[in-house]
Amino acid sequence: MSDRTKGQLAAEAWGSLLRVHAQLVPDMDVELRNRVGLPLAWYDILLELQAEDDAALTMSDLADRVVLSRTRVSRVVDELTRSGLVERRQHPDDRRSAFAVLTDAGRRRFREAAPVYLGAIERYVAGPLSKSELETLRDLLQRLLPA
Repeated sequence: MSDRTKGQLAAEAWGSLLRVHAQLVPDMDVELRNRVGLPLAWYDILLELQAEDDAALTMSDLADRVVLSRTRVSRVVDELTRSGLVERRQHPDDRRSAFAVLTDAGRRRFREAAPVYLGAIERYVAGPLSKSELETLRDLLQRLLPA
């Protein structure tokens, strides 16, 4: 039996999670940029918007869902707006708030990029793990999320 404490094991697990994230995110970003000309940060926002029935989220809700800082979300939405993939709409009930809304062009770019993104997940995550290991990994990581 190992003489490492639960705290030490937790620190090792955390370090492994950070290293995996630090390696895979840039690899996926490069792949998306090279294959469809779309940065991963853009894809992340398009993914969240397309998941909504009206393809719109307030900037605050969008910031809560993506893996970017609130400041970075605003900058990326500005970039997406300049590219015609997203538009900002004033919130009708709150002048201080705005919606990010997926455009038809944004929906098309998302659909073009989705197979590349999903293929990268298949290679980088599913490739080295069995189905059972993936289920375990998913379940364990979900247990770490707040309820």
